[in-house]
Amino acid sequence: MQYEIIVVGGGHAGCEAALASARKNHKTLLITSNIKNIADMACNPSIGGSAKGVVVREIDALGGEMGKNTDKAQIQIKMLNYKKGPAVQALRAQADKITYPKEMLNTLQKQPNLEILEAMVEDLIVEDNTVKGVILENGNKISSEIVILTTGTYMKADILVGSTRTPSGPHGERPSQHLSDNLVKLGFSIIRLKTGTPPRIAKDSIDFSKTKVEKGDNIHRVFSFDNVPNYKIEDQVDCHFVYTNEKAHQIIHDNLHKASMYGALDDVKGIGPRYCPSIEDKVVRFSDKKSHQLFLEPESLYYDDIYLQGFSTSMPHDIQEQMVHSIEGLENAKILKYAYAIEYDAIYPTQLKQSLETKLIKNLYTAGQINGTSGYEEAACQGLIAGINAALQLEGKEPLILKRNEAYIGVLIDDLVTKGIRDPYRLLTSRAEYRLLLRHDNADLRLREYGYQVGLINKEQYQRLLDKKSKIKELENILKNTIITPKKTINEYLLSIGSTELKDATSLYDLLKRPEITIEKLKTFINIDYDDEIIEQVEINNKYEGYISKTMKEVNKMLHLEKKLIPEDINYDKVPNIASEARQKLKEVRPTTIGQALRISGVNPTDISILTVYLRKEYHYD
Repeated sequence: MQYEIIVVGGGHAGCEAALASARKNHKTLLITSNIKNIADMACNPSIGGSAKGVVVREIDALGGEMGKNTDKAQIQIKMLNYKKGPAVQALRAQADKITYPKEMLNTLQKQPNLEILEAMVEDLIVEDNTVKGVILENGNKISSEIVILTTGTYMKADILVGSTRTPSGPHGERPSQHLSDNLVKLGFSIIRLKTGTPPRIAKDSIDFSKTKVEKGDNIHRVFSFDNVPNYKIEDQVDCHFVYTNEKAHQIIHDNLHKASMYGALDDVKGIGPRYCPSIEDKVVRFSDKKSHQLFLEPESLYYDDIYLQGFSTSMPHDIQEQMVHSIEGLENAKILKYAYAIEYDAIYPTQLKQSLETKLIKNLYTAGQINGTSGYEEAACQGLIAGINAALQLEGKEPLILKRNEAYIGVLIDDLVTKGIRDPYRLLTSRAEYRLLLRHDNADLRLREYGYQVGLINKEQYQRLLDKKSKIKELENILKNTIITPKKTINEYLLSIGSTELKDATSLYDLLKRPEITIEKLKTFINIDYDDEIIEQVEINNKYEGYISKTMKEVNKMLHLEKKLIPEDINYDKVPNIASEARQKLKEVRPTTIGQALRISGVNPTDISILTVYLRKEYHYD
């Protein structure tokens, strides 16, 4: 059977990649080792969070599925950092671990141009450095024009618990034992990474009277710009939190040598996630802290397993029992599933183009944890971009490459392919230098145009975007053109709402700049009848106008450097006087622009100046 695109792996990256290519009318095959594990939430039963929640909105704005699917499956939802500025606000939802994959599989099975095959891919068909298909474990060959690898943590995966190492993927699934070796034969550099998961606790064995409750928001929330809330606020499940204590820390210290990562296994090469460490790492690295917060999160409405977030460990089972029982409220907790670490192979991501096509093999794309990332959201957004760009490649069109000022997705991919990784990459707001522009509230305004251009957003969705833009401009003009004067009644009203008197005539738009003034309070002066999302945009644009303007000046400097292209055929060995580390990094990454070159770790401004002089001389570079 001949396919245009084959997607290998049915996790969050694979689902988005397969849907994107199929929705762009390309015959697509999704190959997964177990159809029951499609869109599986092997670790935390949540979607979103700081920065990650914005990525889910970006996926939705571009025409992806994660946001829509989360809205179907969420059992609790809240806006993080709601009382802080809009640059750090993000949605986070507890997603039902049964409903989420069930709904995603249903979406995949109904999608035209998409077939699903249950099999294990162990090699690629490659001719003249161009991928031509895949070879299954049983030796069968399937041809395609493009292959997208989204293998997650399954390449040479090992489960680590105490002094035991077991070849296995999550849930005891068989790992792929040969694919990464065959990638090495093709010239790829493979790295070893590690992640982990905490114990699951029986709900009825927890003393919730000793915990603190964490409720969902009391106003409706959705991830997708196309959805309206269809849940009852009062039906949201509660989460709870507890703290570790000195007793728990002592148990960890006393048994540290029994943890896989601290000596129980002497052949662990994988590097764990810096920003989601095991409880052992937390206790060792933050030895001055007497406690660490842990969250008790329901996994599903269909069963009573509670996920103990923040307590991932590779300790033996008997030590895990002691650790859990030392925590207040969990003295009699029954562990239903023990924690473990998982070690796996990944591709070093500087071997990728910004389109997520590999540099070594034409028409081969990779997305998700195979690229060294950690998290469902990071995986899904890469899958979406890989699927879009694979389809655009078939259509003879330029790839969709999002800039750092346009999306967290752009930040993530640029970081991977330009800077590489040391440990599993996790998105953080601090990674985005233009995060004031990359907000939860404006993801559709930033990216839905791209979704429409590539064919994943339909005309009806696009028209709603145009209407929204029009109404934002309309409301801004109304406020700018409505002038009030320092009349007695006006000043009395301003004083009554905690503001100060007017001394001169002013527009409502300028009055809105006062921190204590909202559009709701301006309704005293004028009839304003707009949806909340329109009002929110106008208020943010108004109150952060100065900061946004300053940020845009920085963006323009960056974009100027992004326009300075570096020829593909440049030989960095011929660039004189450049530092040896910079030369090595430039040869490795092969940046496409001066802007990208400047972001490479180990390349400093002096190296860039020398490179620019060389380009002017040899390539008549302006």
